[in-house]
Amino acid sequence: MEHPLLFCLSRERKTSAIGGAIAANGAGFLCYVTPSEHLRLPDIENMKEGIIAAKIAAHAADIAKGVEGARDWDYRMSDARRNLEWDKMFELAIDKEKPRRYRQDSLPEHEDSCTMCGKMYAVRNMNKILNVEAVSIL
Repeated sequence: MEHPLLFCLSRERKTSAIGGAIAANGAGFLCYVTPSEHLRLPDIENMKEGIIAAKIAAHAADIAKGVEGARDWDYRMSDARRNLEWDKMFELAIDKEKPRRYRQDSLPEHEDSCTMCGKMYAVRNMNKILNVEAVSIL
């Protein structure tokens, strides 16, 4: 399962975030890369995506460097995800608008699942198993 901080980024932004995280381990400053890099001047949405990728890279580098409290954000996101607290996940996301918009644009049949997985949503089913509830994926 993809890390919740990365799920809203394009492949190019993920690559930039990963490279930035590696570089940030010894750097004091990270530049951001936009989807329009070397093709045209970026628009506001391009700049936002580049900044989000750089923030993810900086966060990953803080974790790698062992910065005190850096993992707390991930733990809070993991708790929200496990508890299917969608609003909490949106609140904790670096981009607070995109995941909320995605969810609203494609509401699932069941509140405790996602549109793609439906009844087969692993988090939902694991929660049911841990609560000794029946799981039906059909």
